[in-house]
Amino acid sequence: MNKPLIKALKHVNFLSGHIGTEEELKKHRKLTELVGRVGTPKGDVIRTRFRVGKIRCEETKPVFAHNPNYVILYCHGGGYVIGGLKLAGIMSTKLAMAIGFTVLSFDYRLAPEHPYPAALEDAVRVWEYLTNDMYAPDHVLVGGDSAGGNLALCLTQKLAAEGKAQPRQLLLFSPWTDMTGTAPAYEIHKKDDPILSAEFVLDASKKYILDGDPTDPRFSPLFGDFTIFPPTYIMAGRNGILVDDSIRLKERIEECGGKAVLDIEEKGWHVYPQMPLPMAGKAMERLAAHVTNEIYGADRIGGHNGK
Repeated sequence: MNKPLIKALKHVNFLSGHIGTEEELKKHRKLTELVGRVGTPKGDVIRTRFRVGKIRCEETKPVFAHNPNYVILYCHGGGYVIGGLKLAGIMSTKLAMAIGFTVLSFDYRLAPEHPYPAALEDAVRVWEYLTNDMYAPDHVLVGGDSAGGNLALCLTQKLAAEGKAQPRQLLLFSPWTDMTGTAPAYEIHKKDDPILSAEFVLDASKKYILDGDPTDPRFSPLFGDFTIFPPTYIMAGRNGILVDDSIRLKERIEECGGKAVLDIEEKGWHVYPQMPLPMAGKAMERLAAHVTNEIYGADRIGGHNGK
């Protein structure tokens, strides 16, 4: 690992430390806005802001190599307590440029002002907006990083439980699947992960679920039902404190007869594809190859199948 880079990231990261007080939370939110503004790539995309009801949304459309028949609904990370359209802009732009699909991100309500189920309600509303009049569900991919990965999973499980059509597939980046905070990776990688800390995760979960049981599948989709579930691509960094969440998610989906691909970058950390680094660029190339295989049947001529 690049120790100077890790040290630098630890000094400026926005998902570390405590957020128990209002002052701490405000500081993290301001820093997140800055990260989103500075970190969003200057790609050949067209961004359009609009609203679905009261929910602020942004459409990121690639200028070139664009397939308008598919869309990616993207859920940003931030522990359900920070983040928004600016932060979502990083991965929305990368996905649009790599895959060639329009990406729709949305500014779901945040805790502690709006604890569970506010974010899920907003996700359902935007899903219905996309699938009622614009796209067939099997032309919608749902993506998300960290807490956004949690939201993508909870949305999909809710659709399955209600007998409704599900997304074509899920694209997850270091998803937060287990809110109990008991996985060994929290301790093993606490010095290796420059982005996320256990303190932030535990504080965020309390603000989101309040007095709820963290083993409840509504909060920890790892413990939910995967009997009927779309193909899922999971990308994680070996040195991330949530890497166990990704490994166990793959195992859980496969135990229930589903299909999951786990792509682990040995030198990576929490949501490393967000970073302006060569390994992040290669990760997006692998992701694009996977989606091409799944959507267009390019597996007939080969392609990366993850790890």
